[in-house]
Amino acid sequence: MKRLLARIRTENGEINPWVIAVTVTLATFMEILDTSIANVALPHIAGSLSAGVDESTWVLTSYLVSNAIVLPLSGWFSSLIGRKRFYMLSVALFTLSSFLCGLAPNLGMLVVFRILQGAGGGGLQPSEQAILRDSFPANKLGMGLAVYGVAVVVAPTIGPTLGGWITDNYSWRWIFFINIPVGILSLLLTSFVVTDPPYMARKSFRSGLKIDYIGIGLLSLGLGSLQIVLDKGQREDWFASHFIVVFTVLMVVGLAAAVIWELRQKEPVVDLRMLGERNFMLSTVSMFFLGFVLYASTVLLPQLMQTLLGYPATTAGLALSPGGLVIMAMMPVAGLLVSRMEARWLIIGGSLISAAALFWMSHWSLSVDFRTAVLARMFQSLGLAFLFIPINVAAFSFVPKEKTNNGTGIINLARNIGASVGIAMVTSLLERRTQFHQQVLTSDVNPLNPSYRALIEGVSQRLATQGSSATQATAQAHGVLYNLVQRQSAMLAFLDNFWLLGVVFLAVIPLMFFMKKARPQPGAVPVH
Repeated sequence: MKRLLARIRTENGEINPWVIAVTVTLATFMEILDTSIANVALPHIAGSLSAGVDESTWVLTSYLVSNAIVLPLSGWFSSLIGRKRFYMLSVALFTLSSFLCGLAPNLGMLVVFRILQGAGGGGLQPSEQAILRDSFPANKLGMGLAVYGVAVVVAPTIGPTLGGWITDNYSWRWIFFINIPVGILSLLLTSFVVTDPPYMARKSFRSGLKIDYIGIGLLSLGLGSLQIVLDKGQREDWFASHFIVVFTVLMVVGLAAAVIWELRQKEPVVDLRMLGERNFMLSTVSMFFLGFVLYASTVLLPQLMQTLLGYPATTAGLALSPGGLVIMAMMPVAGLLVSRMEARWLIIGGSLISAAALFWMSHWSLSVDFRTAVLARMFQSLGLAFLFIPINVAAFSFVPKEKTNNGTGIINLARNIGASVGIAMVTSLLERRTQFHQQVLTSDVNPLNPSYRALIEGVSQRLATQGSSATQATAQAHGVLYNLVQRQSAMLAFLDNFWLLGVVFLAVIPLMFFMKKARPQPGAVPVH
């Protein structure tokens, strides 16, 4: 091991930052993968554990709720027990709970273990970003963040495809078991190559540290309720459900009280005052939009290809894979460029490219082919590659190092909430816009419309030549046209959603003109 460590050290005796980057990205990649890998396995989980499909969705919700609660608290925990120790504790909890998830004998125990898994996973992303910022010199920070960016953007893309393949060929339990070797390897490597920076002096109860139980409780109530509302809203018909109304009230009360309480504390568990720094605040909003569009489009495209274009689930998932390859190839380019030009110009360029791709998708028809879908996703991914790193660099341009842990928790929370809001919104809009377009189209589908009568006659004659009687042919023709109206209505709803996501990306651009130029003040994390 000593020989190995000698090889991975730089000339000045420090651990090579690229080794650190790969080490801390291992577990983070698996954690982000777990936010989407279980989606396609829900029917198998429900059947195996003798549970209903509705009940099995708590496997997803429980993970997201606990993950959302821990994310903003990660900075406080790092200062309490040390960042390296907290990161390793998070990896250990994530790995152990993954093992327990794979062994779960019933749905109730699986949900409990998923809560623990989400809690462990919630500490990984903010800790990794903070570790990378302290490991890389200023002129290579963008390249270092590229490694993390690939994990964040690619993992949710391949999650459904990998989850479906594992479930079909092995068992749903293996979507959890695959985390175990990665977690163990991550723990071993982290123990040798990661160290806490000198400025991170751990606090202690002897030095007067007090645990803000009220702040933690209010944040947990507000964020947990928010995640439940977003995840269950469409299924429960939103505010027509007493269940959703109750959790909405809890969300509003919890978050409002948490903001007021935290702003009044000298040592809050989440330093919301950081949002007073203009660049950090604008970058946090931009990261929310990035999570919104990334996850929403990742849900929409495979669903469109399966439900309307007739592709099997695996093929629909594979349509996203080339986009992941584009991101992996272009992230390092973005990392290089961010050290040579202002981050906000890269963000504007990435937003324009991704928006153009989504507007292209909004002009599709039912005759769109697989190649076109893949190319559009690759085009969108090209823009995404130039967003994640510049947004993170811009966010911390004027943030002192000692506040990095807190800031990474806040900005990652913004991305995760954006993802939940995006998925909830497009899922809801998809159903409502389908109904709207169906009403519009059916208004013209009546016997008084000459075009409709001509179409019915043409289809009936074709069916009659295939052996149907005149009565059967007419009935079948009406069925064919009704099915066509349904498919066209659904397609128009998908196009509406793609157009909306394009507009969301354009909304990021005006924010960039309010950013300060990235020339950090003394004591801040530099960009150039």
